[in-house]
Amino acid sequence: MENIEERKYGVRKLEISDKSKGFIELLQQLSVCDSVSDRDFENRFRELSAVGDDHVIGVIEDEASGKIIATGSVFIEKKFLRNCGKVGHIEDVVVDSSARGKHLGKRIISFLTEHARSMGCYKVILDCSLDNKAFYEKCGFHNKSIQMAMYFAHN
Repeated sequence: MENIEERKYGVRKLEISDKSKGFIELLQQLSVCDSVSDRDFENRFRELSAVGDDHVIGVIEDEASGKIIATGSVFIEKKFLRNCGKVGHIEDVVVDSSARGKHLGKRIISFLTEHARSMGCYKVILDCSLDNKAFYEKCGFHNKSIQMAMYFAHN
């Protein structure tokens, strides 16, 4: 049974055709995300593709509907600390509200953390709301410190 579920809900890297499969609408369930033109999507996709494995977006596509129902990203920070070590930063994890409870978030997190490990990162970090703390603890994360942010007005 697990093999069928793994095949049905396998994680893969974002593809340029995923915009038409509801990728932006899924991100809108997470945070402010205005509509993105096809041109802007293609430009950003090419920009991210150019950095290769240093920035990966994982997605799960529901084969029945053809829609993207889960996503998350990890980017690799190259440091001077820890003998020029690397840190993975997980961002933008969201599972479609209609697909929650199927362990898809855990699959995305596993995909992203394994990517960071395979890139030689000594740790992977993320920020989350208090509401999501228990979920990330189940994924093996521990509360380390607090998050600070400064937002900039944009034009």
